[in-house]
Amino acid sequence: MSTTSKKHQNFVSEPMGEKPVTDLAGIGEVLGRRLEENNYDRAYTVLGQFLLFKKDPELFKDWLKETCGANAKQQEDCYSCLREWCDQFL
Repeated sequence: MSTTSKKHQNFVSEPMGEKPVTDLAGIGEVLGRRLEENNYDRAYTVLGQFLLFKKDPELFKDWLKETCGANAKQQEDCYSCLREWCDQFL
């Protein structure tokens, strides 16, 4: 059985392009709206923060919690999604 969601698998299977922030695993409508209110409307803007934190899980997850109120599972899902995307495309 797969340990990642279909949303995660879909995201990491192709280049990011102009995907909305809600395409990231762990980010639904509510968190997406909160991120958009903070000018993180595209997945690549969240990727930018991820890279600024040098892919550090603790820093990124803390930022996600502070920015949009993501819980521990949502933080981990989003972090894992971006980490795997970077492994595939960077």
